[in-house]
Amino acid sequence: MFGSLFKSKKKTQNGGYRYGNTHLIELRAVVKSYQSAAGTFVALKGVDLKVDKGEFVAVIGKSGSGKSTLINMITGIDRPTSGEVFVGDTAVHKLNEGQMAIWRGRHLGIVFQFFQLLPTLSVIENVMLPMDFCNMYTPRERRERALHLLEQVEMVDNAHKLPSAISGGQQQRVAIARALANDPPVLIADEPTGNLDSKTANAVVQLFEKMVSEGKTILMVTHDTDLAKRATRSVIVSDGEVINQYVVKALPDLSVDQLGWVMRELEPRHFHRGETIITQGEMADRFYIITQGEVEIFLNHPDGQEIIVDRLHSGQYFGEIGLVHAGTRTATVRATPETDVEVATLDHEDFNQLMAMSDVTREQLGRVMQERVLGLETIHSQNR
Repeated sequence: MFGSLFKSKKKTQNGGYRYGNTHLIELRAVVKSYQSAAGTFVALKGVDLKVDKGEFVAVIGKSGSGKSTLINMITGIDRPTSGEVFVGDTAVHKLNEGQMAIWRGRHLGIVFQFFQLLPTLSVIENVMLPMDFCNMYTPRERRERALHLLEQVEMVDNAHKLPSAISGGQQQRVAIARALANDPPVLIADEPTGNLDSKTANAVVQLFEKMVSEGKTILMVTHDTDLAKRATRSVIVSDGEVINQYVVKALPDLSVDQLGWVMRELEPRHFHRGETIITQGEMADRFYIITQGEVEIFLNHPDGQEIIVDRLHSGQYFGEIGLVHAGTRTATVRATPETDVEVATLDHEDFNQLMAMSDVTREQLGRVMQERVLGLETIHSQNR
C-alpha cells in the first residue's frame, strides 16, 4: 500500500550520484566548531558517515555528544565548518538559504520530538502544509494525498480535529504523515518517541519499520537503546566522533561511555592483502577488531602444510586467546589474498581493562574463546 508513496530517486548510470557519492547519504570529514566567550568548541571532529537507501539507522549518544549537530548537518539546519555533506544528487553544504529551504521541503521529512504541529490548523491542514509550501500537486491532489497519508498512520478519522483535541501519540502520527507529504527519500526523526509512553513509542517505531520495509530511508535520533536495537544498525556518537560501526558490532554489550573509552584507546592498523598480522607461537600482545576486509586463520601442520581454520570479516575480532592466558599465539592470522585489511587494536593492558569494565562483554568474549579453543584442539587432534 505504501509503494506509490515511497518512490526512490534513481542513481546515475554509473551507479553513483551526481557528485560521485555512491551512498544516499555521505558525510566526508565533517567538522563543526562554534565560537564562544570561552573559546572554540568543536562539536564534530572529522566525521565520516555513509547511509544507503532503505536503511533504518539509529543515532545514539549522550546529551552534548554531537548527535543533534550531526543530524543538523544532514538536514541543512546547520552548516559544517569544513567537510562535505551529500544527500542523493545534492551537495547540501553548497546550498544557499533559499535553495536549502526548497530542497529540504522536497527531499527530507523531519519528525520532531515535540511534534510542532500548528495549533490553529486542523490535522489535515497540517499535513497539506508542506505540499502548499513547495507547490507540490494540485489543490485537489493535496487533499487526497493528505487523507491517504493519514489513513496510513491510522489518523484519518481525526482529519478535521485541531491538534489540541488529540493525544500526544496521535499528534506524533500526524507529524509523521506531514513529514511524508512530499514523498521525500529520507525521513529524519529527532527523538520522535521522547515524549511518548512505551506503548505509543513502540507503535511509532513499528510504523517506521513498515516504511523502511517499503524502501524509505530513516535516521532516528534516540536515547532509548531498546528502541535503537530495532533499527537495522546504530551509529553511536561520542565526544563529536562517530564510533566505528564494526567496533559496535564486535562489542555490542558495551555502554556508550564504554564504547567511547574503547574508541579513544584503539590504534588503527593497515595490512596489505596476504600480509601476516599475527604468527602462531609468538607472544600475544594485542587484541584485534576487523573494521574493513577479511582475514584467514590457519595452523601450521607438522609436515609444513597450512590448515585453514576460519575466515573472519568486519565486525569480528581475534587475538583474545593468547591475551587471556598470557601466553603465545595459538594460530596465524593474515589478510586474505583478495583484499587489504583494516583493524583496530588494543594493547594488553587496555584489553584487560576492557574485560574488567563489562561482565557481559567478558562473558561473551569467554564463550567465543572457548568455542575457538575447542575448534583448534579438534583440528590438532585430527591432523596429528
